[in-house]
Amino acid sequence: MDNPTSTEDIERMRRFAEHYARKTGTAFHPDPGVTGAVIRGLARHRDELGRPLCPCRFYPDKQAEIRQRTWICACDDMKRYKYCHCLLFVRPDGLPITEHLPEWHEGRAIWGVVSDPTPELGRESGR
Repeated sequence: MDNPTSTEDIERMRRFAEHYARKTGTAFHPDPGVTGAVIRGLARHRDELGRPLCPCRFYPDKQAEIRQRTWICACDDMKRYKYCHCLLFVRPDGLPITEHLPEWHEGRAIWGVVSDPTPELGRESGR
């Protein structure tokens, strides 16, 4: 990397993620390496693109993804279903919450039904 992401940018994304985890009743992944990699990826995208685009996906056109807004953290799946593809926002045991996902969603196929320990928190109303 020619321009490494600054410590300040990483800390800014960590603060955002900590606040969002509290708001949604989720925890960071118990493996600090997973959490660190995702937060660094979010910070790098924020630095490079101006938005914290989800780092666990491949984008042929990152600018188009930013305009669409689906994968800007917190992504649509996290807002609607409390499901984090990156495994940043999970249950304390490290499993992603899949209870609120539609039956056809890939997360259900991969993980099965994983209950939400705090169902009263985190999902945007009307969804």
